[in-house]
Amino acid sequence: MWYAGGMFTDLQLPAFSDHQYRLTACLLAVAVTLLGGCDTLSSLARGPVWQQHVIDDSARGADGVRLADANGDGLLDIATPWEEDGLVRVYLNPGPSFSKLPWLAVTVGYVGSPEDAVLADVDGDGVMDVVSCCEGDTKSVFVHWAPADQQWYLIPAAWQAQAIPAAAGAQQWMYCLPMQIDGRNGIDLVVAAKGDGAQIGWLQAPADARNLVGWQWHQMYDAGWIMSLCPEDVDDDGDLDIVASDRKGLTRGCLWLENPGPGPAQSAPWPAHRIGPTDKEVMFLVVTDLDQDGLRDVLAATRTHELLYLRRQRADPPSWQTITIALPPQTGTGKAVAVGDVNLDGRPDIVVTCEQAEGKSGVFWMSYRRSATDPLWQAHEISGPAGSKFDLAQLLDVDGDGDADVVTCEERANLGLIWYENPTKP
Repeated sequence: MWYAGGMFTDLQLPAFSDHQYRLTACLLAVAVTLLGGCDTLSSLARGPVWQQHVIDDSARGADGVRLADANGDGLLDIATPWEEDGLVRVYLNPGPSFSKLPWLAVTVGYVGSPEDAVLADVDGDGVMDVVSCCEGDTKSVFVHWAPADQQWYLIPAAWQAQAIPAAAGAQQWMYCLPMQIDGRNGIDLVVAAKGDGAQIGWLQAPADARNLVGWQWHQMYDAGWIMSLCPEDVDDDGDLDIVASDRKGLTRGCLWLENPGPGPAQSAPWPAHRIGPTDKEVMFLVVTDLDQDGLRDVLAATRTHELLYLRRQRADPPSWQTITIALPPQTGTGKAVAVGDVNLDGRPDIVVTCEQAEGKSGVFWMSYRRSATDPLWQAHEISGPAGSKFDLAQLLDVDGDGDADVVTCEERANLGLIWYENPTKP
């Protein structure tokens, strides 16, 4: 259905040839981009809004959703920083029966301007700690040490927050990727920043992770404003490389950092390889096989009304084809993407979250008609006009009914940490 002249009308596409279809889709994509804010050409009818459930809306500035099993019960829990109120929390997944109620949570620490928080067993004691990254005037990476006894996990006073000296006051830290790099000691931390002097680098864990003075900093890449860090063996050589999105600067865009392998070279800057164009303000990205051809692609939101689908063309040497996918009208600008089979038809779909969504849709999902390379995908509603600035989206069957729900957060209208209930059901 298309909206035109104040009413919805059915539109049955004729049996075009493949060439005619692609030409028509391209023209429609251009029209959507040019007239996206006009009522004379709106999106495909997006369907009903999904039911929203609040995990926590008691603080201000929810700014991230990172998943891991914090308490070993087999359910994925959540780490979220609240930027405006300067606190970091862990939320324990209560399971399907109680998922629609506010979740049990613990405030693991108070820090200035937290931008990211991720669960990781930093000291290897079998209990999940939290690492937070702070921007603003704080410019530090904190480890929030969990109590060794799991029974005290939900007691705030049992947690201890400490800054890692090698990163303290150095940069406006934006993102942390816990990742084993050197094959020694415990988990290492890849961290990235924004602004003047921003870098991607890794903090090398000492033999005793609790000896924070022993953590060593190694620069990997000079950056502008890093949004994402994803572990991926891009060159298929058996070690993990890093795929990143750099939002600002002369070399903005998507890239991958090539792991040079164990030894002294890992402590030097890693070779950087561009993926796709350098004229887009890229936001969060995911690495996924969107076209199901066996090669892992990169999909990135941009701060415009399009997504970058960087389709992997070749495994060796790695190469990508750039395809743009238009966002529908009356939505915000792209912030994050997630990929999964939303409607259980066996094909990957895209969930998109947005900024600048006042009075528009800030969370929606898209499906393709014929091919993942279509420039115009069909849009379906999730959030409706509630909220304005959303962040990372995670697909998780929260209520246990067999379909993927959407977990995200919103920081301007104070919707907080929320999840949207997928109405599909098998």
